[in-house]
Amino acid sequence: MNSELLIKEDYSLRDYNTFNLDTTAKKFIELKDDDEIEYFIQSEFLKEGILILGGGSNLLLLNDFNGIVAHLSNKGIRVLNESVEDVIVECEAGEIWDDVVSFCVENKFYGIENLALIPGTIGAAPIQNIGAYGVEIKDVLVSVEGFDLISREKRVLTVAECELDYRSSIFKTTLKGRFLISKVKLRLSRKKKFHLNYRALNEKFGKRSVDQISIEDVSSYIKKIRTEKLPDYKILGNAGSFFKNPEVSPEQLAELKKEHHDIVSFATTAGTYKLAAGWLIEECGFKGKRIGNVSCYEKQALVIVNHGGATGKEIKEYSERIQGAVKNKFGINLTPEVNII
Repeated sequence: MNSELLIKEDYSLRDYNTFNLDTTAKKFIELKDDDEIEYFIQSEFLKEGILILGGGSNLLLLNDFNGIVAHLSNKGIRVLNESVEDVIVECEAGEIWDDVVSFCVENKFYGIENLALIPGTIGAAPIQNIGAYGVEIKDVLVSVEGFDLISREKRVLTVAECELDYRSSIFKTTLKGRFLISKVKLRLSRKKKFHLNYRALNEKFGKRSVDQISIEDVSSYIKKIRTEKLPDYKILGNAGSFFKNPEVSPEQLAELKKEHHDIVSFATTAGTYKLAAGWLIEECGFKGKRIGNVSCYEKQALVIVNHGGATGKEIKEYSERIQGAVKNKFGINLTPEVNII
């Protein structure tokens, strides 16, 4: 086991958050393997303020971090169990999520091809319960392994114990800021199985039989949609969808439709309706609207972008303008999907 870790002081986090904000960490440590993670967990570092950081793809940093930022870069993808029906894949938390998707697509492990091109690491995926195009990680998650930062004990949490919900989990509630995820296990299907209910996918593949569709077809089309609709964070800093789609009752939706006939909504299995936050924001005139170095993306109002030089506080103020406008026009509260620190 390593007897020490390399500590970098006053270290820029610009390359560790997709908003490209040039904030700094008082101390920065990279954890590259199990030995370094376990040494870190048992060290004196845990007495200081800690931020566990993966790809920083769902993060808005308002200030410099006056503590220790621990960046997980541990890599590895392993097939643990394989049967005719399914396969269990274990990934180190520092694996890039899209690399995991590519691995599964190449091996024809079905279940996460709809989640191609989502930025970030797999260790952060359960925290946010990432999802897109009709699929969420909770659909395939088996368990996560990691450490409680208070008790310093290693724990394995089953998918049920992770309490995954719409862009939420136990890691954003009860265990917020006190759990380091080091490994993630997924169960994928060996048998051909696609999720094509999302409108764009249904229009593309709905008239074909399953035999006429390949996992590569679906993954490639998802990438095409995302590339055309969403900005590359390396060019325009962003964290993807900034707000959650708000949920309303059938009665609330009926009232809204009296004044806003073309409001975009989606029925849920719970009998409620989700409203398209992007549509609400666009109706308030924010699509492409720039204030200083911040705007909503010209092709997707749900994405707030940094044109270069914006601060975290400026991005937060812009998001609050959106919230106020949507509340004023529709009586709807928008909740950030992004973690604001």
